[in-house]
Amino acid sequence: MASSLTSSFQTSNLRSAFLGKRNGFSVCSVPVSHVKFLKKTIECKESRIGKQPIEVPSNVTITLEGQALAVKGPLGQLSLTYPREVLVQKEDSGALRVRKAVETRRANQMHGLFRTLTDNMVVGVSKGFDKRLQLVGVGYRATLEGKILVLSLGFSHPVRMDIPDGIQVKVEENTRIVVSGYDKSAIGQFAASIRKWRPPEPYKGKGVKYADEIIRRKEGKAGKKK
Repeated sequence: MASSLTSSFQTSNLRSAFLGKRNGFSVCSVPVSHVKFLKKTIECKESRIGKQPIEVPSNVTITLEGQALAVKGPLGQLSLTYPREVLVQKEDSGALRVRKAVETRRANQMHGLFRTLTDNMVVGVSKGFDKRLQLVGVGYRATLEGKILVLSLGFSHPVRMDIPDGIQVKVEENTRIVVSGYDKSAIGQFAASIRKWRPPEPYKGKGVKYADEIIRRKEGKAGKKK
C-alpha cells in the first residue's frame, strides 16, 4: 500500500514538473500567429553584359512608357515590352540602361537577355543587319520575282517563298543570297527557313549553308581495293 502511494506521488510530481506547475519550472507558450520564419535572400551576381549602357545615336528616337520601349530610326521602328524582373531607364546622357528590379535567379537571366535585345533594336533601326547564305550544288540557284524568292534545289518543282515585310533579299550570281533588314530576329528566322529546305549534307557539302558556316565533312565509302 505504501509503495503504491509512493509510486503515484512520484508520477504526480513528474507530471507536474513537465507541465511547469512545480519545482520552479515554467513553460512559455507562444501564439502561432507570432511565429516568424527567416527568409534567406538570394544574391545574384550582376550580368557583365546587362550592366553595360546602350549608346543611342542621334538619328534614333526613344519613347519609354513604363515597361514598354519604342525605338524609331531611319530604317524602321521596333518596340519591346519588358518583364517585371527588369527595368529600362534613360540616363541624362541619352544612353539606355537595363537594371534588375528584384534579386532573383530569373531576374539575373533576364538582365543580360533584354539588354542584348535592346541593343539589337537600337543598332537595327540605325545601321541594320544582314545574313548571307550560299547555295552549293550542281543546278542549285536562286532568283527573285518581285517579293518572291524562287529556289531551285534539286526538287521536281522550284521552291517559292514570300519575302516578309521589313526584309530585303538580294541575290548575287544566282548562288549567294543576302537577307537584310532592321529586325535581327526576323532576319535570322527567314534565313533559317531558307536553309531548312536543303540543309548541307556532310559528304559533298551540297545544300544551302550560311556564308560563314563550316560543314564538318564525313568520309564516304572507300572503293574496293584490288
